[in-house]
Amino acid sequence: DRPARRDNIRYHMTILAENDTGYRNLMQLASRAYTEGYYYKPRMDAELLAEYSEGLIATTGCLGGHVPQLLGVDEAADDDQVRQERDFDGAVAAAGMYQDIFGKDNFFIEVQDHGIPAQRRIMADLLEIGRSIGAPLLAANDSHYTRADEADAHDALLCIQTGSVKSEEKRFRLQGSEFYVKSASQMRSLFPSDEFPGACDNTLWIAERADVKLEFG
Repeated sequence: DRPARRDNIRYHMTILAENDTGYRNLMQLASRAYTEGYYYKPRMDAELLAEYSEGLIATTGCLGGHVPQLLGVDEAADDDQVRQERDFDGAVAAAGMYQDIFGKDNFFIEVQDHGIPAQRRIMADLLEIGRSIGAPLLAANDSHYTRADEADAHDALLCIQTGSVKSEEKRFRLQGSEFYVKSASQMRSLFPSDEFPGACDNTLWIAERADVKLEFG
């Protein structure tokens, strides 16, 4: 393994525009990430998020997110991302920081379950963080293809994109075949309301709140 680079830490985060102001702020964040924060990949820091947070909804994101990484997941978002030991207090503090930036009803603890062991290992911690800071849950599923039976075709496309062959053991690939668009019933089966209160309902809450109208021409 190559040594970790402390100057190249970056995390994934899901940010959605709730209204026209949020959409303009999202464009500002994307532009500044490329023009001011670019370092191998575009980046933005907490100060920039705070400056353009109005009208935005954010979540803790996938395993590559700041909060999940502080919970000590084995899988990092990128090969050169620093692997971190479990720091539950740090994860709570990070979640609290983002909640302060985006607002209490605009920052969600995202839960995912694609059958990946690391996701299940941090699930209890994520639920506890949500309870401790009073943040709502959000059930989510990464969608890299539309139907479950497209997983193999998508894997072949990844090989083409990365110049690999399917027989290579250490090539880039997704874990499992759960990265498709799941139905509401499938998601509610994965995240029952008695264990994940509000997690599935909150997807509809966000969809109803999001009201961005783009004018073309």
